[in-house]
Amino acid sequence: MDQSYMKERKVFPLVFTTSMPMVLSMLVNALYNIIDSFFIAKISEDAMTALSLVFPMQNLVGAISIGFGVGVNAAVAFFLGKGERDRAEDLASMSLILSIVHGAVVTIGCMLVLERFLNSFGASEAVLRNGMRYARIVLLFSIVISVELVYEKLYQAIGSMTVSMVSMMAGCIVNIVLDPIMIFGIGFVPEMGIEGAALATGIGQTVTLGIYIILYLKGRLGMKLSLHPGKREWKLAGRLYHVGIPSTLSQALPSLLISLLNKILAPFPGSGVLILGIYYKLQTFIYLTANGIVQGIRPLVGYNYGAGDMDRVRKIYKTALYMAMVVMGAGTLLCLIIPDVLMGMFTENAETIRQGTSALRTICLGFIVSAVSITVSGTLEGMGRGLESLVIMLLRYLAVIVPAAFLLSRWLGAAGVWNAFWITEVIAMFVSLLIYRKSIWEK
Repeated sequence: MDQSYMKERKVFPLVFTTSMPMVLSMLVNALYNIIDSFFIAKISEDAMTALSLVFPMQNLVGAISIGFGVGVNAAVAFFLGKGERDRAEDLASMSLILSIVHGAVVTIGCMLVLERFLNSFGASEAVLRNGMRYARIVLLFSIVISVELVYEKLYQAIGSMTVSMVSMMAGCIVNIVLDPIMIFGIGFVPEMGIEGAALATGIGQTVTLGIYIILYLKGRLGMKLSLHPGKREWKLAGRLYHVGIPSTLSQALPSLLISLLNKILAPFPGSGVLILGIYYKLQTFIYLTANGIVQGIRPLVGYNYGAGDMDRVRKIYKTALYMAMVVMGAGTLLCLIIPDVLMGMFTENAETIRQGTSALRTICLGFIVSAVSITVSGTLEGMGRGLESLVIMLLRYLAVIVPAAFLLSRWLGAAGVWNAFWITEVIAMFVSLLIYRKSIWEK
């Protein structure tokens, strides 16, 4: 498949056409997250709280897979840009083998610490029981997730965003359809409660992987992959981890952040932990959409960086930034205008809705400025600068927000945690711009 259009087409149409399929698939994925939580909330508030506590571990599994996939994406796109297709295929094949290993290790590791992890939050017996039932099923699909995400990033590396969009949307739609059937029991399917939600999620992910494999067998990837090691240049695997490890850490940071914020919120009266869990479900609709734009530009940046066209890299970055700011602006308006409606989707408790409304209106103040750090991180990863991207993520998810949340909570209670979000995004924006300019001028 010819990728020369990545350095020949006008920048805005190129970024738009490569990003829109990913934006659409991210929107559907976000919709799945919201609908999944909506149905689980109908089981009980304990079930929704359990989902909030399991989310960091579930996110960790995805973080490892996505982070490695980003490394694959950057490395494969780089060698395609240099015209070294053989090396690109070698790296792609190695990534499949390594993804299976990653999935197996993650499954075993998470299963071993699951109960201790949930107990660390002092959850009630009902919450703990729901969390264990949900997580034990979801974790069994870790290998499927790991392999699926490598295929996703390979298709994106060659600019085949439509394949990613169709595959991801199909899995999400299957999940959405199966949720009420398996949770509440419809027709010949028995009522399975929270376990049904977990199983529906796993089946949806399996469908996505199946479509990727079928399309690969039909020649849509344009590369030959093999699970047999052969005489590959395994030293090239270092390129996968050079970006993959920092990206994995970046993706895993939200899991750590949520766990730490849950501990800060737990002593305060009210439903802080539940509100935080609901917020992270809602914000996926906004941030996943912006992430779709970033996913669209990552292979474009990698390809043009490999071709040595830095002026084009800068133009791609600016175009993506403006698009991301529009998305985040829309998210800000939603949280300012109808926060009570958004919270009411997941709970009927009037006090929780009141507190959640205030939280959303405070947190969303940082949405638009966060577009800068999100776009800079994606651009740096496309250039193979995973460490610089990791620095930005550390600021957003650990170094600034956790101390700020802790200190402000001593003064403002739970409201201090919500204010820490926008304060962190403003600081991260300025640091991101400094890192981006330094990286561009170094090149």
